[in-house]
Amino acid sequence: MPGNPLIFYRLRTAGFTLLELLVVIAIMAMATAGVSLSMRDTSQTALERDAQRLAVLFESARAQSRASGAAVVWHTTSQGFRFEGVAAGALPERWLSEGTVVRGIAAVQLGPEPIIGPQSVELVSVQLPTRGWRVATDGLRPFAVQAVGQP
Repeated sequence: MPGNPLIFYRLRTAGFTLLELLVVIAIMAMATAGVSLSMRDTSQTALERDAQRLAVLFESARAQSRASGAAVVWHTTSQGFRFEGVAAGALPERWLSEGTVVRGIAAVQLGPEPIIGPQSVELVSVQLPTRGWRVATDGLRPFAVQAVGQP
């Protein structure tokens, strides 16, 4: 019998249809896009976190300086940084990330005057020194974080 329906049915169920393959490829593409968007360069994330933290520490030291009337100076050390003029242990003295370093000026005057003048510190990662974060103020406003060398 030349038109046997059983042979036709067996041949038809032996593979995937084009629609099934397209659905699987679309699901894989969405999963890949989701994973790639959620992954960030960990050294840049850590550096940004250090910059945000430093801005908050600057504002805290600035407030302590104004409250006590004593000058507070921030500067880098071989292990991290130090706030001179505040009680020992009152503020942290280490970076969150081991690869964080300061490029350029490594000292900031934080008070006790309400207007301190424009100041900035640029943080970079040892792994990626071309990109960084600047923690800066114009002297009136609080310290803010801005990207430097980001594409």
